[in-house]
Amino acid sequence: MMNDANLVKSLGEIAIKAGAAINEIYAEEFNVETKSDGSPVTIADETAEKIILAGLNDIAPHIPVLAEESASAGNIDEIGAKLGSEFFLVDPLDGTREFVNRTGEFTVNIALIRDGYPVLGVVYTPAQNVLYAGAKDYGATKSTGNGPAEKITTRDVPDSGLIAVASRSHRSPETETLLQEMQVKDFVAAGSSLKFCLVAEGKADTYPRLGRTMEWDTGAGQAVLEAAGGRVLDYPGGERLAYGKRERGFDNPYFICHGR
Repeated sequence: MMNDANLVKSLGEIAIKAGAAINEIYAEEFNVETKSDGSPVTIADETAEKIILAGLNDIAPHIPVLAEESASAGNIDEIGAKLGSEFFLVDPLDGTREFVNRTGEFTVNIALIRDGYPVLGVVYTPAQNVLYAGAKDYGATKSTGNGPAEKITTRDVPDSGLIAVASRSHRSPETETLLQEMQVKDFVAAGSSLKFCLVAEGKADTYPRLGRTMEWDTGAGQAVLEAAGGRVLDYPGGERLAYGKRERGFDNPYFICHGR
């Protein structure tokens, strides 16, 4: 059986392979369909998920998988019933709106959940060829292209004030109000799970999300951020964001990411 350091390396390889397929589709014209919840989906989402599921089955066939497109196809109850205390969480193309709008801010996300919390994960940005990876007890890294994996950590809040990262596509009025209450000095906009990674590498200090997200949207980003020294807490409760919430249909509560 792989240790976590080797497992996160294998997940990175799978994410990069899925990202290559996404880039091929991104370079061409593609159709956009609408799922039952109103969110967009493309052939890139479906192709990437197939690649990831096959890769996970090769390296860890005994671990069940909760993946976005399979769940969205109406199999969420059946999948949820098979999940135990350990499972993979997959969003094959997070930020489909960014993909459709061709901003480049979309990611491939794979996380491993144990006993309700992410213990390792990878976030890969196909358009930039950047891989973020994190594992409990091993820390977090960032690698660009074929370059080496460099350690990343969150930063102390500067005296000049907080910098917040917020969604490019999903800024809610509640989020705007909270940013004002937190006396945020400045903010940067980003799509997909890149928001977690910007906090993880010390380019921002907080990421509040007062809007709907699903577990597959956040698991990998949380794994990277926590490995880099950050925290992801539900809001307003202040408890660590947990996973395997079958009774909620795998919806997340509101949450806030903190660098330190």
